[in-house]
Amino acid sequence: MLGTIVRFIVSAVVLLVVSWIIPGFAVSGFIGALIAALVIAALGWLIERLFKDRISPTHRGIVGFITSAVVIYLSQFIVPGAIRVSIIGALLAALVIGLVDAFVPTELK
Repeated sequence: MLGTIVRFIVSAVVLLVVSWIIPGFAVSGFIGALIAALVIAALGWLIERLFKDRISPTHRGIVGFITSAVVIYLSQFIVPGAIRVSIIGALLAALVIGLVDAFVPTELK
């Protein structure tokens, strides 16, 4: 349970940092970032359950990258006050978040 809470807090901080450096990607404060992190995680989980490992960001390279960008873009429609994203912003955010995730794992072991 503690690991899950830490993961969402780290994800929210990453979203805040990404919103400061990526044009076309805006998060409305820490609470907005936390809500966006929850929605992005839920959408990602749902897509992975529907398509199994064929579309997982950690297993499919460009397909996973595009999937991550789509999930980020769609999240703005689920929580419209928390996050605003353009298509280019979603692509750039997916790239930066993927790089951060590659070097700073958010899972506790």
